[in-house]
Amino acid sequence: MATADVTSVGDERSKDRSAIEADPITTEVIRHGLNAAAEQMKVALRRTAFSPIIYEVHDFACALYDRQIRLLAQAQSLPIFLGTLSFCVESCVRAVGGEEMLEPGDVIFTTYGYDIGSHQQDAAVVVPAFTDGKLLGYAAIKAHHLDIGAKDPYCTDTIDIFQEGAIFPGVRLYRRGELQEDLYRTVVANSRFPQALAGDLNAQISAAKTGLAAVGRLVDRYGLSTFEACVERMFDHGEAVIRQFFEAIPDGRYVGQGAMDSNGIDDDLIPFEIALEVKGSNVVADFSSVPEEQRGPVNSPLASTVSAARMAVMSLAGGGELPNEGHFRPVEVRVREGSMFHPIPPAPIYLYFWAAIQAVDVIHNSMAASMPERARARSGGDICCLVWWGKDASGKMWSDASNHPVGQGATYDGDGGAPLMHIGSSWIRNSPAETWEARHGIMVDQYELASDSGGAGRFRGGLGISAHYRALRDCYFTSTIERTKTPPWGLEGGKPGEANWIQVRYPDGSVKRFNKATGFQLPAGAVVEMLMGGGGGYGPPEDRDREAVHEDIRADYVTEEQARRDYPRAFSD
Repeated sequence: MATADVTSVGDERSKDRSAIEADPITTEVIRHGLNAAAEQMKVALRRTAFSPIIYEVHDFACALYDRQIRLLAQAQSLPIFLGTLSFCVESCVRAVGGEEMLEPGDVIFTTYGYDIGSHQQDAAVVVPAFTDGKLLGYAAIKAHHLDIGAKDPYCTDTIDIFQEGAIFPGVRLYRRGELQEDLYRTVVANSRFPQALAGDLNAQISAAKTGLAAVGRLVDRYGLSTFEACVERMFDHGEAVIRQFFEAIPDGRYVGQGAMDSNGIDDDLIPFEIALEVKGSNVVADFSSVPEEQRGPVNSPLASTVSAARMAVMSLAGGGELPNEGHFRPVEVRVREGSMFHPIPPAPIYLYFWAAIQAVDVIHNSMAASMPERARARSGGDICCLVWWGKDASGKMWSDASNHPVGQGATYDGDGGAPLMHIGSSWIRNSPAETWEARHGIMVDQYELASDSGGAGRFRGGLGISAHYRALRDCYFTSTIERTKTPPWGLEGGKPGEANWIQVRYPDGSVKRFNKATGFQLPAGAVVEMLMGGGGGYGPPEDRDREAVHEDIRADYVTEEQARRDYPRAFSD
């Protein structure tokens, strides 16, 4: 492998900083003020958005950056966007000719997947902020839109990004506060749901301005020089938190393995490995040995790969803090151009998210042996997303998505807990059953814990969920289900949990099982039956407490038949 093929992404902007003294109390006030400003963006977006996927599901990210495009604060929303928005801001500023070309009132709009680190439906707005005529920083919001002109409302089988939606590569939607009408009409025209697109886009812009107004009030209160000094101290603290964690881990190269079910076009398993290299307090996430870019859309663009690595590290080492640029300083990402985790345009990237969240799990798996008291057996490993569309009784087209929680892995001192969204999307919620039944003609027949889905062990894996959706009218859906071929791993002798699966049961009783599928036609009366997988177990099953086994049976977490197979000692005299 030639050295020139490998790209390393670190936090170069922060390495040139100078040490600046700042009062620690004022620093904390400003840090919390910035986090509150990002949360205000989130609240404003949810309250003004048109689509349930934004105001109910939370499929978005809101962040604030300084003039150097360093992360000041990010709202608690979609974690896997943790590292993508800086790439988004950089590309937008570059597209309009650099920061010197920006003016108050500008709003930049982009859908280009390789710049935003997402499929084109995750459209982003970037709004610059000025104080006394000087550029202060940026607000950026990326949110999932119902449709922006892809070949289908949601896709698993694209072969290039031109099938994945209309591309707007960092264009000024507003110039000096004036809406660019021709561009706006073009954007809205490239959607099957123009009213929702227009409403959600305006909500993004308003929410971005809300966040910038809050930052402006902080600067007015404390003064720009104090604000900037406190930001530097805030970054230094974030850096120290991450470095302290890795200083306690022995230097070495830790390797984790994972696999994708398929690339969406071919059905072959795609195994891959990621290494985490620890040296002192520095850490390198090494993706250089992953497979070549795929002809199906499971490729993760560089921005999403960096984001996955940062999120994986932050969830291990961040101590529950909200992120800022300082947390990323010790983290370098090494990736090979032309690979599945650094594809070259126009390679398809529609299912980028699924590769990225698998990468998070693999990184966590790589560290399990070095930190057994922090390690967790694997969860169901997916968000088990279905995207639906059709026509309502009036003939009007509708679309919506349903994400699902999965069983969580056990730890060295406890069973896996209640089903949760995958950690890469931990602030996403599933749409309420009432929304599906009242608005979309989908009846939720079953939604319950799935007995026997958690892996056996000294501590049992958490249960997955069994869900049945019945179509009351003809409709379509796209299934993105992953991790159907490789069950969630256990640790230290624990058994794997049950893998995800999905099937359709037709009115005549016939059944068809599959995983990824685009535009699957569902006739009225057919039922989509899903299992969201359970978590892996931790420790040998023979070490499980006898009473705990019988309590699981009483609670219907485990059937007696399964318990007798996994825990025979619990039934011996």
